[in-house]
Amino acid sequence: MADLVTRRDFLVQSALYGGALWAALNVPRPRALAAAAVSTDPVVLTAAEWRTVEAIAARIIPTDEAPGATEANVVNFIDKALANEDAALKPAYQAGLKAIDAVSVKRFRKAFAELAPAEQDEVLTAVEGGKADGWPKGGVTAADFFAAIRAHTVFGFLCDPSYGGNRDYVGWRVAGYPGRQHDRGGYTKEQMIGQAPIVPVWAKE
Repeated sequence: MADLVTRRDFLVQSALYGGALWAALNVPRPRALAAAAVSTDPVVLTAAEWRTVEAIAARIIPTDEAPGATEANVVNFIDKALANEDAALKPAYQAGLKAIDAVSVKRFRKAFAELAPAEQDEVLTAVEGGKADGWPKGGVTAADFFAAIRAHTVFGFLCDPSYGGNRDYVGWRVAGYPGRQHDRGGYTKEQMIGQAPIVPVWAKE
Protein backbone atom coordinates (compact mmCIF):
# COMPACT_ATOMS: atom_id res chain seq x y z
CA MET A 1 0.00 0.00 0.00
CA ALA A 2 2.84 2.40 0.78
CA ASP A 3 4.25 2.01 -2.73
CA LEU A 4 0.84 2.65 -4.28
CA VAL A 5 0.41 5.83 -2.27
CA THR A 6 3.89 6.96 -3.27
CA ARG A 7 3.13 6.36 -6.95
CA ARG A 8 -0.22 8.12 -6.72
CA ASP A 9 1.43 11.09 -5.03
CA PHE A 10 4.07 11.15 -7.77
CA LEU A 11 1.44 11.17 -10.51
CA VAL A 12 -0.69 13.80 -8.84
CA GLN A 13 2.25 16.07 -8.15
CA SER A 14 3.66 15.57 -11.64
CA ALA A 15 0.50 16.02 -13.65
CA LEU A 16 -2.20 17.75 -11.66
CA TYR A 17 -0.10 20.28 -9.79
CA GLY A 18 2.75 20.70 -12.26
CA GLY A 19 1.38 23.62 -14.28
CA ALA A 20 3.27 22.98 -17.52
CA LEU A 21 2.58 19.26 -17.39
CA TRP A 22 -1.11 19.76 -16.67
CA ALA A 23 -1.35 22.25 -19.52
CA ALA A 24 0.37 19.83 -21.90
CA LEU A 25 -2.02 17.06 -20.93
CA ASN A 26 -4.89 19.26 -22.04
CA VAL A 27 -3.44 20.44 -25.34
CA PRO A 28 -5.58 19.04 -28.17
CA ARG A 29 -3.71 16.40 -30.16
CA PRO A 30 -6.10 15.61 -33.03
CA ARG A 31 -3.48 14.06 -35.32
CA ALA A 32 -2.11 11.81 -32.57
CA LEU A 33 -5.68 10.91 -31.66
CA ALA A 34 -6.44 9.90 -35.25
CA ALA A 35 -3.22 7.90 -35.54
CA ALA A 36 -3.88 6.02 -32.28
CA ALA A 37 -7.38 5.18 -33.46
CA VAL A 38 -6.04 3.61 -36.65
CA SER A 39 -3.28 1.43 -35.26
CA THR A 40 -1.22 0.41 -32.24
CA ASP A 41 1.71 -0.52 -34.49
CA PRO A 42 4.88 1.63 -34.53
CA VAL A 43 4.74 4.64 -36.82
CA VAL A 44 7.91 6.57 -35.94
CA LEU A 45 9.86 4.30 -33.61
CA THR A 46 11.80 1.38 -35.02
CA ALA A 47 11.30 -2.00 -33.38
CA ALA A 48 14.50 -1.52 -31.36
CA GLU A 49 13.54 2.04 -30.36
CA TRP A 50 10.06 0.84 -29.34
CA ARG A 51 11.61 -1.74 -26.99
CA THR A 52 13.94 0.86 -25.50
CA VAL A 53 11.21 3.43 -24.94
CA GLU A 54 8.99 0.76 -23.43
CA ALA A 55 11.82 -0.31 -21.10
CA ILE A 56 12.56 3.27 -20.01
CA ALA A 57 8.89 4.04 -19.36
CA ALA A 58 8.59 0.80 -17.38
CA ARG A 59 11.26 2.06 -14.96
CA ILE A 60 9.74 5.54 -14.68
CA ILE A 61 6.33 4.09 -13.76
CA PRO A 62 7.10 0.46 -12.88
CA THR A 63 4.69 -2.42 -12.53
CA ASP A 64 4.26 -3.74 -8.99
CA GLU A 65 1.01 -4.44 -7.15
CA ALA A 66 -0.45 -1.78 -9.40
CA PRO A 67 -0.15 -1.59 -13.21
CA GLY A 68 2.51 0.64 -14.69
CA ALA A 69 3.58 2.21 -17.96
CA THR A 70 3.79 -1.15 -19.73
CA GLU A 71 0.17 -2.07 -18.98
CA ALA A 72 -0.92 1.46 -19.95
CA ASN A 73 0.80 1.06 -23.35
CA VAL A 74 2.64 4.33 -22.84
CA VAL A 75 5.04 3.52 -25.67
CA ASN A 76 2.16 3.64 -28.17
CA PHE A 77 1.18 7.12 -26.98
CA ILE A 78 4.78 8.30 -27.34
CA ASP A 79 5.07 6.84 -30.84
CA LYS A 80 1.86 8.52 -32.01
CA ALA A 81 2.81 11.83 -30.37
CA LEU A 82 6.22 11.81 -32.10
CA ALA A 83 4.53 11.03 -35.40
CA ASN A 84 2.27 14.03 -35.08
CA GLU A 85 2.07 17.01 -32.68
CA ASP A 86 5.44 16.29 -31.04
CA ALA A 87 7.29 15.57 -34.27
CA ALA A 88 9.85 18.26 -33.42
CA LEU A 89 11.14 15.94 -30.69
CA LYS A 90 11.89 13.07 -33.09
CA PRO A 91 15.58 14.00 -33.56
CA ALA A 92 16.03 14.32 -29.80
CA TYR A 93 14.47 10.90 -29.26
CA GLN A 94 16.52 9.25 -31.99
CA ALA A 95 19.75 10.69 -30.57
CA GLY A 96 18.73 10.11 -26.96
CA LEU A 97 17.79 6.47 -27.46
CA LYS A 98 21.11 5.76 -29.18
CA ALA A 99 22.89 7.53 -26.34
CA ILE A 100 21.02 5.52 -23.69
CA ASP A 101 22.25 2.34 -25.35
CA ALA A 102 25.78 3.75 -25.58
CA VAL A 103 25.78 4.47 -21.84
CA SER A 104 24.35 1.03 -21.10
CA VAL A 105 26.91 -0.76 -23.26
CA LYS A 106 29.79 1.16 -21.70
CA ARG A 107 28.55 0.45 -18.20
CA PHE A 108 27.14 -3.07 -18.52
CA ARG A 109 28.07 -4.24 -22.05
CA LYS A 110 24.42 -4.64 -23.00
CA ALA A 111 21.76 -2.48 -24.66
CA PHE A 112 19.37 -0.78 -22.23
CA ALA A 113 16.40 -3.05 -22.97
CA GLU A 114 18.52 -6.09 -22.15
CA LEU A 115 19.58 -4.88 -18.69
CA ALA A 116 18.16 -6.06 -15.38
CA PRO A 117 15.79 -3.55 -13.72
CA ALA A 118 18.38 -2.49 -11.12
CA GLU A 119 20.91 -1.86 -13.89
CA GLN A 120 18.36 0.14 -15.88
CA ASP A 121 17.66 2.25 -12.80
CA GLU A 122 21.37 2.91 -12.40
CA VAL A 123 21.64 4.09 -15.99
CA LEU A 124 18.55 6.30 -15.78
CA THR A 125 19.71 7.86 -12.51
CA ALA A 126 22.95 8.86 -14.21
CA VAL A 127 21.08 10.15 -17.26
CA GLU A 128 18.63 12.16 -15.15
CA GLY A 129 21.53 13.75 -13.30
CA GLY A 130 23.29 14.63 -16.53
CA LYS A 131 26.32 12.57 -15.53
CA ALA A 132 25.98 9.53 -17.79
CA ASP A 133 29.41 8.24 -18.77
CA GLY A 134 29.39 7.50 -22.48
CA TRP A 135 26.69 10.02 -23.43
CA PRO A 136 27.80 11.64 -26.71
CA LYS A 137 28.74 15.30 -26.57
CA GLY A 138 26.73 17.73 -28.63
CA GLY A 139 23.04 17.46 -29.45
CA VAL A 140 20.45 16.66 -26.81
CA THR A 141 21.80 16.51 -23.26
CA ALA A 142 21.20 13.50 -21.03
CA ALA A 143 19.14 15.51 -18.53
CA ASP A 144 16.99 17.12 -21.24
CA PHE A 145 16.28 13.78 -22.89
CA PHE A 146 15.28 12.23 -19.58
CA ALA A 147 12.98 15.18 -18.82
CA ALA A 148 11.27 14.76 -22.20
CA ILE A 149 10.68 11.02 -21.95
CA ARG A 150 9.64 11.30 -18.30
CA ALA A 151 7.02 13.91 -19.23
CA HIS A 152 5.78 11.80 -22.16
CA THR A 153 5.56 8.76 -19.88
CA VAL A 154 3.35 10.60 -17.40
CA PHE A 155 1.25 11.98 -20.28
CA GLY A 156 0.81 8.51 -21.73
CA PHE A 157 -0.12 7.04 -18.37
CA LEU A 158 -2.75 9.67 -17.56
CA CYS A 159 -4.07 10.82 -20.92
CA ASP A 160 -7.47 9.92 -22.29
CA PRO A 161 -7.16 6.34 -23.63
CA SER A 162 -8.23 7.51 -27.07
CA TYR A 163 -4.74 9.02 -27.49
CA GLY A 164 -3.11 5.60 -27.42
CA GLY A 165 -1.97 5.38 -23.80
CA ASN A 166 -3.73 4.75 -20.48
CA ARG A 167 -4.95 1.41 -21.83
CA ASP A 168 -7.95 0.06 -19.90
CA TYR A 169 -7.86 3.27 -17.81
CA VAL A 170 -5.03 1.87 -15.70
CA GLY A 171 -3.49 5.31 -15.15
CA TRP A 172 -6.77 6.83 -14.03
CA ARG A 173 -7.42 3.87 -11.74
CA VAL A 174 -4.02 4.23 -10.06
CA ALA A 175 -4.33 8.01 -9.74
CA GLY A 176 -7.89 7.74 -8.40
CA TYR A 177 -9.34 9.83 -11.24
CA PRO A 178 -12.84 8.70 -12.30
CA GLY A 179 -12.60 10.13 -15.81
CA ARG A 180 -14.26 13.02 -17.59
CA GLN A 181 -17.79 13.75 -16.47
CA HIS A 182 -18.76 16.70 -18.66
CA ASP A 183 -20.00 14.47 -21.47
CA ARG A 184 -22.37 12.84 -18.98
CA GLY A 185 -23.76 16.12 -17.66
CA GLY A 186 -20.97 16.85 -15.21
CA TYR A 187 -20.98 16.18 -11.48
CA THR A 188 -24.24 16.51 -9.59
CA LYS A 189 -24.55 18.64 -6.47
CA GLU A 190 -24.82 15.47 -4.40
CA GLN A 191 -21.61 14.10 -5.90
CA MET A 192 -19.81 17.39 -5.28
CA ILE A 193 -20.62 17.33 -1.56
CA GLY A 194 -20.03 13.61 -1.14
CA GLN A 195 -23.64 12.51 -0.72
CA ALA A 196 -23.66 10.44 -3.92
CA PRO A 197 -20.96 8.23 -5.40
CA ILE A 198 -18.99 9.22 -8.46
CA VAL A 199 -19.11 6.32 -10.88
CA PRO A 200 -15.81 5.99 -12.75
CA VAL A 201 -15.89 5.98 -16.53
CA TRP A 202 -14.65 2.36 -16.77
CA ALA A 203 -17.64 1.17 -14.74
CA LYS A 204 -19.92 2.63 -17.41
CA GLU A 205 -18.52 0.46 -20.19
